[in-house]
Amino acid sequence: MSSRAIGAPVSLSWRSLTRAEPAASSGTDVHVRIGPMRRRHVRHVLRIEQQVYPRPWSAAVFASELAQSNSSRAYFVAEVSGRVVGYAGLWFTPDGAHVTNIAVDPAWQRRHLATRLLVALAERARSGGAKALTLEVRNSNVAGQELYRRFGFVPAGMRRKYYEGTEDAIVMWAHDIDQPAYAERLAELGRSVDGTTTWPEAG
Repeated sequence: MSSRAIGAPVSLSWRSLTRAEPAASSGTDVHVRIGPMRRRHVRHVLRIEQQVYPRPWSAAVFASELAQSNSSRAYFVAEVSGRVVGYAGLWFTPDGAHVTNIAVDPAWQRRHLATRLLVALAERARSGGAKALTLEVRNSNVAGQELYRRFGFVPAGMRRKYYEGTEDAIVMWAHDIDQPAYAERLAELGRSVDGTTTWPEAG
């Protein structure tokens, strides 16, 4: 599963593995650690990036993004037994916060990793003072749209031929994320996933 924004924002997509991967644990027994992305994670992030995006970011782009973390950017990784199995990013903007990417190792999809990562992004957006979240998703990506609706996102527009100059993007927004009702929504989503999760510290 993946999503993207930066020149070409967010879209969730499903991909097949391009090489053999270790067998993933079942969703019920997995323990996932969500934490800040560091430079040491980039080479592992690139392994996933190159599998799920037709135009992957380079190590230099990730380094530039991380250099701006704690100000206008926020990036997280999901790890299982020390292995990076997903990552996600966020930009702070004058209108709120923009999800830049959510990507999951194809071998680890369907284990609620994208849900965990999006909970972490939304909590970071709230702690950073954002009142709304936005993203783009491929028009064909029904699974991604369903996930985003669970987080309160609703369609707000269309960008024609946004992806690779061929596929439209649906622009989605979630408003009032600073309100107690949204905090409860995030808590419920966090509780809904199988397995256990170590979440990043607030702030």
